[in-house]
Amino acid sequence: MNKKLTIAIVAHDQRKADMVEWAVFNAETLSHHKLVCTGTTGSLIKKAFEERGIKAEIICMNSGPLGGDAQIAAMVVRHEINLAIFLIDDLNPQPHEADIQMLLRQCRIHNVPIACNRYSADLMITSTLWDEEDYVPTVPKYVKFNRK
Repeated sequence: MNKKLTIAIVAHDQRKADMVEWAVFNAETLSHHKLVCTGTTGSLIKKAFEERGIKAEIICMNSGPLGGDAQIAAMVVRHEINLAIFLIDDLNPQPHEADIQMLLRQCRIHNVPIACNRYSADLMITSTLWDEEDYVPTVPKYVKFNRK
């Protein structure tokens, strides 16, 4: 991929090990992009990359419960995020559920691709559409549907 992306990376506590494993597996690709992570997830990825001698631009926001999800959602609204990877723990309640839903909603509204599992994340970061000059994602259309 030739285009440098800004990729948001978020993982709940029970998914952090999975996210670090995914990031290390995809380190060659990720090292060419700017990674914006929630605090703890970013720290863990940074440490794993440093231990393996992988250089990458990793920016850490606050941890999710302290507003990191909201900080990343604000970046989505400002069109500063190209892709989001969010490994969600669907088996345990989250104290900051409202922030989680806000981030997911803003990605949908602003047409930012968001992967919520490793398979979709792999498909998205390897898509050839990132480098297609004549591919422009369409703007979502919110029009009233007239049911007759």
